[in-house]
Amino acid sequence: MARTMHRRPVVKIDLDGSAEPRRRPDDLAAEEPLEIRLRRTPLAVTMRTPGQDLDLAMGFLLTEGIIGAAGDVVTAQLCAGTDAPNTYNVVDVVLGGHVPPPVTDPSRNFYTTSSCGVCGKASIDAVRTRSRFDVSGDPLRVSAHVLAALPDRLRAAQRTFDRTGGLHAAGLFTPDGELLALREDVGRHNAVDKVIGWALREGRLPLTGHVLLVSGRASFELTQKAWMAGIPLLAAVSAPSTLSAELADEAGLTLVGFLRGASMNVYTHPQRVTVENFPRR
Repeated sequence: MARTMHRRPVVKIDLDGSAEPRRRPDDLAAEEPLEIRLRRTPLAVTMRTPGQDLDLAMGFLLTEGIIGAAGDVVTAQLCAGTDAPNTYNVVDVVLGGHVPPPVTDPSRNFYTTSSCGVCGKASIDAVRTRSRFDVSGDPLRVSAHVLAALPDRLRAAQRTFDRTGGLHAAGLFTPDGELLALREDVGRHNAVDKVIGWALREGRLPLTGHVLLVSGRASFELTQKAWMAGIPLLAAVSAPSTLSAELADEAGLTLVGFLRGASMNVYTHPQRVTVENFPRR
């Protein structure tokens, strides 16, 4: 069973209440390292919330440009690490013989934290990976009313967040607002990789005509991951960064930010967001 939460005793203090400080149990979102290996050779370590680890590994390999399709992977399995007792914090992947081995060097090491997936990479050139999917011509059209309803649908499906309050989420939606996959993780980039890895294993790539929604902000890295999976529209509850908007503009990807309530900002390629019954002044 995935160790998504750990229970710890805390001292609860409520300055607005009349009760004295008291001890009570509290659920914390789990954060543990996952090592991704290629034929038993270490490739990457990421800090993540355990669960859907095979999805995470497959999504990571795709969004880093190491693989491009499910057929590039012969096997992917959880295996024993060095922990005692064993926590199964290792995924070993065997790539097909036709897949070039990844180039690893000091400027592109793959250690990632739960807060930032690119902190271990030394330059912008090292983090920019070009997608094999062209999203610029994707004919997707999504109603602004549908987009406005997505954050509530995402939040309603976040079961672990309800217990811990400490996880990010990513959700993959159809143009009609149907939630196809949701993943939670202490790292927003991990949640996105888990969603993309799920789609890869389900044989759904490229994700033409789909919407990816992330809790929090839209970073350069998340925009790149969406592009690598062929997703034409990335939406975020909070703000995008400058590099995120620049990359989305370059890739032909629609970027929506501040998706809250009945309002949103469309930063790039707004033709994909339609507004019906717009009041004219």
